[in-house]
Amino acid sequence: MESSPKKKLILLGATGSIGGSTLRVLREHSDRIELVGVAANSNHAELATICHEFKVPNAVLSDQSAYQAAEQAHSFPSETQLSCGETALLELCTLPEADIVLIAVVGACGLKPALTAIEAGKDIALANKELLVLGGAFVIEAAKRNHVRLLPTDSEHNAIFQCIEGHPREHLDKLILTASGGQFRDRAADTLADVTPEEATQHPNWSMGPKITVDSATMANKGLELIEAHWLFGLEPDRLEVVIHPQSIVHSFAQYIDGSILAQLCPPSMTFAIQHCLLYPDRASGTEKTLDFSEAMQLDFKAPDLDRYPCLLLAYEAMRTGGSSPAIYNAANEIAVERFLAKDIGYLEIPKVIAHTLQETDASAVDNLDALLAVDATARQIARNYGNDGNDGDVQHRTPNIES
Repeated sequence: MESSPKKKLILLGATGSIGGSTLRVLREHSDRIELVGVAANSNHAELATICHEFKVPNAVLSDQSAYQAAEQAHSFPSETQLSCGETALLELCTLPEADIVLIAVVGACGLKPALTAIEAGKDIALANKELLVLGGAFVIEAAKRNHVRLLPTDSEHNAIFQCIEGHPREHLDKLILTASGGQFRDRAADTLADVTPEEATQHPNWSMGPKITVDSATMANKGLELIEAHWLFGLEPDRLEVVIHPQSIVHSFAQYIDGSILAQLCPPSMTFAIQHCLLYPDRASGTEKTLDFSEAMQLDFKAPDLDRYPCLLLAYEAMRTGGSSPAIYNAANEIAVERFLAKDIGYLEIPKVIAHTLQETDASAVDNLDALLAVDATARQIARNYGNDGNDGDVQHRTPNIES
């Protein structure tokens, strides 16, 4: 039997944690996937190492100073075409030979590259939840119009994707996303005001970047994933739930109208979801060892305490409000986490920044990308100004109905 041609991959965010997991999959399946383009923000030394190892012909650095340093160091292989800036990044996403683009950059900066790749007819492996939270309507419409597949690479959405494939959509009742609860799930609530950035960037189960690790602690990450699930799977907020599962082994559930519940299980490593997307619809031997049921294990589940996780509450409210509220939520959270990591605000002020920004930004629906990006910019400025103009961004604890 003749073997299938290699899938040709462009990897955006190659030097981050998702990028690292992707490279582990590529090492295991070099006969199935070829890396034809990579991009990073500023880590030129690591990007050069990747280009040497995988013989990557095209590379982009977003940061101008990093590009200049790389040029001076002559660190990239001679066969790699190194470019710089947003235009170069968008051109990378349209390489004729590429089949799929993995979006592993953090934050709203992934939106333009994703839309560019979709318009060029490339399948998208989506590891950037903020992209759909910010521009879900535009991304979904573009993907349908260009007959492009959006393959979810977040572990929760990939789990759902596997659990619902082959089942009639009218049989689906609701989706239940699991959450670790973060590193402070058992910490006394009256001590959370003392949380430091150093503590908040240490996750008990996952190896992730600093921003997403903080988001896991506040469960803003799960709020973003709820909004992403709404766009990917077309379910309204009342059919999307969250359950805390400290072991991070069950990655999500799909519940059907007859009460049956399907789950996807694997160890807490992103390689499982990434490999599934990159090889889809095929499967191959795993990059890492899977669960061993000959060894005892414990699986615990409990409902989230919304007083402890107000960012999750605010995400439900943003979904129900609609319009550009999810984009405002995302922008405010990005700035709040940025300010927390810079020790400009405290840990408990993160949800206050989000609440204040949601209250102060016009959440009307927008019908074009430029208007959406303008709302995003306004929300970011309001979030940056929080605390500097006498406001305190009080969080309203209005418990949403999170059960169907």
